[in-house]
Amino acid sequence: MEQTKKSLLGNPQNTIEVIKRHQFAFQKKFGQNFLIDPHVLDKIITAAQITDGDCVLEIGPGIGTMTQRLAESARHVIAVEIDKNLIPILEETLKEYHNITVINQDILKMDIPGLVDEYNQGAPIKVVANLPYYITTPIIMGLFESQVPIDNLTVMVQKEVAQRMQAGPGSKDYGALSLAVQYYAQPYLAANVPPNCFIPRPGVGSAVIRLSRHRRPPAQTENPALMFRLIRASFNQRRKTLQNGLNNSPELSYSREVIAAAIESLGLGPSVRGEALTLEQFARLADWFDAYEKKEK
Repeated sequence: MEQTKKSLLGNPQNTIEVIKRHQFAFQKKFGQNFLIDPHVLDKIITAAQITDGDCVLEIGPGIGTMTQRLAESARHVIAVEIDKNLIPILEETLKEYHNITVINQDILKMDIPGLVDEYNQGAPIKVVANLPYYITTPIIMGLFESQVPIDNLTVMVQKEVAQRMQAGPGSKDYGALSLAVQYYAQPYLAANVPPNCFIPRPGVGSAVIRLSRHRRPPAQTENPALMFRLIRASFNQRRKTLQNGLNNSPELSYSREVIAAAIESLGLGPSVRGEALTLEQFARLADWFDAYEKKEK
């Protein structure tokens, strides 16, 4: 294994050498920033709780820096890379590993449950990703909403996004993303990562956050889809009261009187804002509206 250790990526010299040798050009549209700090890589492996029995899905392997370390810790790694220009580089940097499958596709267009069936017999996988910031939320929510069997998801995201994911009611960072993530998973901030840990340097700070999938959502509702419509409506116009937010939403068609009665059923006054409500309260609100609709039919 000595040869493998020597060729490990993760420091600036090795990374720059690989990039130059392949004349690789960074593409802004893919939000490419490669990690060059071994300590951060170790923190990600630790946070993801990778064991030698795990099947790991890595989204955005880049030149294979994290992929190498995942392969040394896990049973199998499926690395999905959208940029075809990185595939020859991955073939070189990962050639010493026999437990990696590289797939050149867009993760948002893939049949991930099918992938889990094929490589892990349908058992829960672990997901590790250094995501382009502009598609962080669609990828994370897509994985949760499509019921992919996931044990945990450890992602490098913009620091501000990580703060929003773990924020609680009443804080300035609390919003629709906080509630959506916390409905599906328990967030844990594993590390803050400054811009100088990447090539090229991003303009913002980053953070590693682990989302451990709940076996059962912490707030139960008969109609999760309606609950998320209510949540979106509540935060679309953040400075408005909850009543006005729900009343002005194109996704909802309840009268002002009905909305007032629903809010009152929670023991809350008409001036309450959406940012004051817990996930449990949004679930109860959804059940109230659901029952009202059924009664009206």
